[in-house]
Amino acid sequence: MITRPDPNTIHPIAGYDKEIYVKPTLKRANIIVGDFTYIADSDFESHVTHHYNFIGDKLIIGKFCQIASGVEFVMNGANHQMNAVSTFPFYTLQGWDMAPPAREDMPFKGDTVIGNDVWIGQNVTILPGVHIGDGTIIGANSVVASDVEPYTIVAGNPAKLIRKRFDDELTALLLKFKWWDKPIDEINSLIPILTSGDLKKVKAELKARLM
Repeated sequence: MITRPDPNTIHPIAGYDKEIYVKPTLKRANIIVGDFTYIADSDFESHVTHHYNFIGDKLIIGKFCQIASGVEFVMNGANHQMNAVSTFPFYTLQGWDMAPPAREDMPFKGDTVIGNDVWIGQNVTILPGVHIGDGTIIGANSVVASDVEPYTIVAGNPAKLIRKRFDDELTALLLKFKWWDKPIDEINSLIPILTSGDLKKVKAELKARLM
C-alpha cells in the first residue's frame, strides 16, 4: 500500500527519531511553521532562543524548508539596550534598581520570517528580524544578520551573496507558481519538474502551467 504524505506525522522516516516535521510538535503560539518543514533533530523549539512572550515577536517559517542540525534562531529577547553608556541588563537581574527600558530604547527588529523551500545548512545562526526569501540556500556555519533575496545562495559571517540560483526569468516563474501551495497529489505529480536539472525544460513547463 502506498503511504500518502502526511504533514501531521512527527517522524517522516520510519524508525528514525532524529528528523521531524516541525509543525505537529509546536507548543509556542509565537512560532508558526508550514507543512512538511523538517529539522534534523528531535526538538525544534530548543533551537529558538531568547523568545519571550512579553516581547511579542514571532518566528514564521514556510513550507518544505530543510533545517540542518545545530541551527539557532536568535530572537529579539537576546538584544540589550545599545543607546546608553552600558549595555548591561541590570533590570533582568536581582538586586539592581532599574526598571525595564522603554520599548523604543531597545533594538527590536520585529518578526523573523523564513520563506518556503529554504535549505538552512548545519550550525547556521539566524539573527532577530531577518527575512529570508523562498528557495534560498544558506551555507553551513553562516550567521544571517540581514535580509536574503529569494533563490539565492548565501554563506559566511555575516552571510553574503555567493550567487543567484537561477536567472531572473526562472526565479520570477517559481515565485509566481508557488509549488509549495499546491495540493499534495499535485505536488507529487510535479516532482519530475521540481527535481529536474534541465532548467530550460523546467522553465517551459512552468510557463505552460501558468498560462
